[in-house]
Amino acid sequence: MGMLRSLIKEARACRVCEPHLPLGPRPVFLVGARARLMIVGQAPGRRVHETGVPWNDPSGDQLRTWLRTSRAQFYDTGRIAILPTGLCYPGSGSRGDLPPRPECAPLWQARFRAALPGVRLTLLVGMHAQAFHLGRRRKATLAQTVRAWREYLPEFFPLPHPSPRNRQWMKNNPWFAEEVVPALRRRVRAL
Repeated sequence: MGMLRSLIKEARACRVCEPHLPLGPRPVFLVGARARLMIVGQAPGRRVHETGVPWNDPSGDQLRTWLRTSRAQFYDTGRIAILPTGLCYPGSGSRGDLPPRPECAPLWQARFRAALPGVRLTLLVGMHAQAFHLGRRRKATLAQTVRAWREYLPEFFPLPHPSPRNRQWMKNNPWFAEEVVPALRRRVRAL
């Protein structure tokens, strides 16, 4: 517990990417020593940066719907750890938010995973989380990676990003709602 507490304090004080962050550093994550499920997303969006609450936006609403979990359950650190690939808001570009800063995941992901030995399943939400954790095991496209979710069990479960911007992806891939979401709910419930 002391190791985790120390790691949380260190991560919250992180300033490694400060020169590259348009709104300055504000690491946003939520972890607890008893968590059995970890959610690794991409990076906080502007609203999450402003509130300091992970997944506190329409994407979070959609993710909670996929998981069939309430806000209270979702933010219960005794159940769920939330650790994005990039801890701070990276800014936005012409096509939405920028990718997570490349310095962040190598600095924090393995350390937090080591400090959270109770985690039994990690949801890899979006291509940046999948690229970091799956590396060469990742398929050529996000759809192929998500469709091959069984290959990554029991450690990982890849998902598309639940952003409203991805409505067309959902429409083009109806198998996700029909097959993957029910399997996801079963896995999460079993934890």
